[in-house]
Amino acid sequence: MGYDFFAFMDRMKYIKRWQLMRSVRDENIMEHSQQVAMFAHALAVINNKVFGGNADPAKAVLYAVYHECSEVMTGDMPTPIKYFNQSILGAYKDLEDKACEKLLCTVPAELQSEFAACIKPDTSSCEYAFMKAADRLAAYVKCLEELRCGNKEFVKAEKSIKKDLLSRKMPEVEYFFENFIESFNLSLDELDGMA
Repeated sequence: MGYDFFAFMDRMKYIKRWQLMRSVRDENIMEHSQQVAMFAHALAVINNKVFGGNADPAKAVLYAVYHECSEVMTGDMPTPIKYFNQSILGAYKDLEDKACEKLLCTVPAELQSEFAACIKPDTSSCEYAFMKAADRLAAYVKCLEELRCGNKEFVKAEKSIKKDLLSRKMPEVEYFFENFIESFNLSLDELDGMA
């Protein structure tokens, strides 16, 4: 008997983000998760090297890799709908939990505890907090990309996501903004120093 877990994960590339907005470039949850993993790693490393923390960067990365995995069964619920009220949010969280449980049944029993630690992470950990902030950073970078291409559809989203990120009062996020965000507004030639 075969197990379906990685076939389900492979389907992440078919789940589009930002469905209610016109985008210059479509984004799927597989590529999004990879970017969130990079940003979560960066925030954990910043925590350790700049602020003397003791985060586990590998754990932050794993949380990020799997943070959207339930969407292979549920699809991507647009943020304005998901957070419209507590009743909808609660029902959606329940649906996500059920999807995660179903996914865990698609790996052999002897592997389930390892995957459960990634798919259903410790939400009280600093690594989880870094992953959640990284998720918002990735959304912010998407807004910058769309705005750079002249898509005004993302003006309000950029402002509200930036406000949300900075209101978290996470020094790691502030450090990331101060040192890395500006470069996302540059062209390849500008990044390469040719312009």
